Amino acid sequence: MSTALEPRTSPTERTRGQGDAMRRAGDWARRAPLLPALIFLIIVTQLPFVGTLVISFMNWNAYYPDEVGFAGLDNYRRVLTDVTTRDSIVTTIVLTVSVVLVSLVLGLVIALLLDRAFRGRGVVRTMMITPFLIVPVAAALVWKHALYNPEYGLFNGVLTWIFGENAPQPDWISTMPLTAIVASLVWQWTPFMMLILLAGLQSKPLDVIEAAKIDGCSAWQIFRYMTLPHLRQYLELGALLGSIYIVQNFDAVFTITSGGLGTANLPYTIYQIFYNAHDYGRASAAGVVVVIGTIIIATFALRTVSSLFREEGAR
Repeated sequence: MSTALEPRTSPTERTRGQGDAMRRAGDWARRAPLLPALIFLIIVTQLPFVGTLVISFMNWNAYYPDEVGFAGLDNYRRVLTDVTTRDSIVTTIVLTVSVVLVSLVLGLVIALLLDRAFRGRGVVRTMMITPFLIVPVAAALVWKHALYNPEYGLFNGVLTWIFGENAPQPDWISTMPLTAIVASLVWQWTPFMMLILLAGLQSKPLDVIEAAKIDGCSAWQIFRYMTLPHLRQYLELGALLGSIYIVQNFDAVFTITSGGLGTANLPYTIYQIFYNAHDYGRASAAGVVVVIGTIIIATFALRTVSSLFREEGAR
């Protein structure tokens, strides 16, 4: 007659189990003070998004309160097939790509200049970042009234000073509305790109560059084959972060052109659908589309940041 043998735990296994339990308890003790902040963050950010997501599947228009109900994917279909919304998506893409590319090029040029040693470099660097610190609405108002105004704006004043009384006095906003918005955003976002690229230039391997100079490499060769590859991830990071913010830009479009003359981007179209048409379901669906696009861009940005941290940690 056989008897079942009960498994026994060795002292080493018991000690290891107690150590794991104490370690888990210590981890929870360290994380516990962060729980209120995490709960607050979820309430403030995620619950409104969940509410927006629910409303995006509803047929909810304030002008027709008796017709509120479930609409399924109809709001998303209307967002992607409506001519006005499609045009605003195209305008958003054109605006974002234009601002990011021009800001990156100008930021790279300024960063290369500020990377050199000269008297007063710290003061110049501080002055160069001031456009980025201005409130976006205030910056747009400055461009609209102080620069673009055809009667007393700076641009037409410069034309009068150069060409005299017969100088052309164009209405900059009416003749080139999208370019006017791009110029104001480039002015504001170039310092941001410059800061990121300047940080990348500060981390370049100086010993390798000095060796290249000794070997007879020209300044262009050093920039083309050493500096630019080193800045690749910083350029990607600047482009991704800039795209995240410019895709959601509302201030410049609303302030300079009020969405007219073909400058209405997707955030401004959402504003029109929500506050003018009072179509809450379709506006929420358009907002979800913007969030999805932003999340896709942010995912690439986080990967770029993680790779930069890994490279810095490996040095």
